[in-house]
Amino acid sequence: MKSYIRLDDMRFFAYHGVAPQEALVGNEYTVTLRLETDMTEAMQTDNVAHTVNYAEVYQTVKEEMNRPSQLLEHVSGRIVRRLFHDFPAIEQIDLKLCKRNPPMGADIVSAGVEIHCAREDFVL
Repeated sequence: MKSYIRLDDMRFFAYHGVAPQEALVGNEYTVTLRLETDMTEAMQTDNVAHTVNYAEVYQTVKEEMNRPSQLLEHVSGRIVRRLFHDFPAIEQIDLKLCKRNPPMGADIVSAGVEIHCAREDFVL
């Protein structure tokens, strides 16, 4: 059985980007996570200690989103490394990070990156 914790379209205001004005004015971002973890024990015990606490995951993502970076790739890598470090029960992570209405002169809702990785892909 495969099981996942999901956090869909978390919204943040942050200061990521290559252009100087992005560091000054910031932008809106969305983060979506799918975390593979074994939920067998939590399904039997009804105890949050036996699962990945998504409120704590949200707090971790929020802290990393508050640290400015030029590249969304860099922010994504930090989030993934931190989640694997802080939550040993996470086996795989699918992460999507999007900048809403990016300043590129295009009629576009968002632009972003997507990462699919397993714990063994990252040296902690």
